[in-house]
Amino acid sequence: MSEWGFYGRRDELSRLAEIFGRGRFFFVKIAGRRRIGKSALVRQAMRDVPGRLVLYVQIPDSGPGGVLSAWHDAMDAFALPTDTYPRPGTLAALADSVGSLAHAGFIVIMDEFQYFNRQPLRDFSSHLQRVVDALLAPGATCRGGLLVLGSLHTEIEALLDHKDAPLFHRVTDELLLRHLDIASLLELLNAHGSATPEHLLFLWTLFEGVPKFYRDCFEQGVLGAPRALLLRRMFFESSAPLRFEADNWFLKELRGRYDVVLKYVARHPGASHADIVAHAREASGDATEQVAGYLRALGERFRLVSKRQPMFAKPQARRARYYLTDNFLTAWLAALATQVSASSFSPLDQLITTADARLHELEGKTLEKLVAALYEERGRKGLGDFALTHRIEGFWDSAHTEIDLVAIDDDNKRLRLGRCKRAANKLVADTPRFLGHCERFLAAFPHFRAGYVIERVGIAPDCSREVRASLATSGMLCQDLGDLTAGLR
Repeated sequence: MSEWGFYGRRDELSRLAEIFGRGRFFFVKIAGRRRIGKSALVRQAMRDVPGRLVLYVQIPDSGPGGVLSAWHDAMDAFALPTDTYPRPGTLAALADSVGSLAHAGFIVIMDEFQYFNRQPLRDFSSHLQRVVDALLAPGATCRGGLLVLGSLHTEIEALLDHKDAPLFHRVTDELLLRHLDIASLLELLNAHGSATPEHLLFLWTLFEGVPKFYRDCFEQGVLGAPRALLLRRMFFESSAPLRFEADNWFLKELRGRYDVVLKYVARHPGASHADIVAHAREASGDATEQVAGYLRALGERFRLVSKRQPMFAKPQARRARYYLTDNFLTAWLAALATQVSASSFSPLDQLITTADARLHELEGKTLEKLVAALYEERGRKGLGDFALTHRIEGFWDSAHTEIDLVAIDDDNKRLRLGRCKRAANKLVADTPRFLGHCERFLAAFPHFRAGYVIERVGIAPDCSREVRASLATSGMLCQDLGDLTAGLR
């Protein structure tokens, strides 16, 4: 078996190399969801600067004693002599320790930095401000720097970006790690698994572009395995590496307060506010105000829920729909959690079959999201015959008009309206209905009909010649994931 490599993130690696090579103090913020590869990126960047001194510590969700203990353990693990680098006994001394290490040329890496926003640890920011200001002062000489990694956007922003925060305007550089692009996923799947359209959709529905999950599958030997075997090995067996991932990540941070709302939105993507309120009242008696607060927190603080308005609607329009932003959480709550929880009491084969069927159904929705990501990536890279300038997410109106893809090429005056189906043969059966939706859309926004070339396209994971020919007779284009990944591989 070939070894696992490092995939994607070339721009970020170049950015870090430039930062490390400046020869002066740096204070870098690296943010992104858990498992997105923040630590892996820094490790890869450090390989390009051999000989640089480094100290890495993962900050625990604890009080000052726990944080200081973790710092001491890290200093011991990296064999830092106590006579040269005393072990700090207070948060103020911890900040001084960061400064002395940076001044000595160390790259200090503090993971889960957002925990310093907890009330017992907040004084640390003021102490660190004092140290950072000295290192950034004109004429100061410092050969090292500080990297802080954070996975809760709102809390890391409260520490570093809020104008009233002690560390406001001290960060010298910022990197926001998003999901790996499709090209990087195809690279790792071609090296270690299977990059067929069906398998790509299956894995993307589970993991989207979170590299750690793909590596977990690789280490279990199932990255290219059939669906049932991958689900069994990764989620259902007693030693499955992702069996408790959702609990350890999401539910630990959320502390169980938002379960009703999260589960409903995961299982009913596109639910309205009224739908969610009605379900919450039936399930737990939550009042409307409580649900509104939950949705606001899940959207603004945790970035787990997105709110989409009707196309071209004002932000305050009341016809919004709600979706989970994270594929892994959606797949877990919609298809896997109930089955995994029953695995100690029911036959695994039956539970896996049910989970797989639910995932297959969910893939119809994630296909739309994958197609949108592919259109955007192809547009950025100048691939294909459609030069995307922007995309409009979602459309519906009182006539229940549904269009899965609205892609616009303003430069060449082209509008592409798309319909996505999990099964290609359903594109043919749905054609008259979809064409009617397109006509209602164009009637609502006639400037497109007047000034743009209108293209209608049916999209599925894999399309046969017969499906392509049938759609062509109706004046429609046909694309599958093979077409959309061509040139990215």
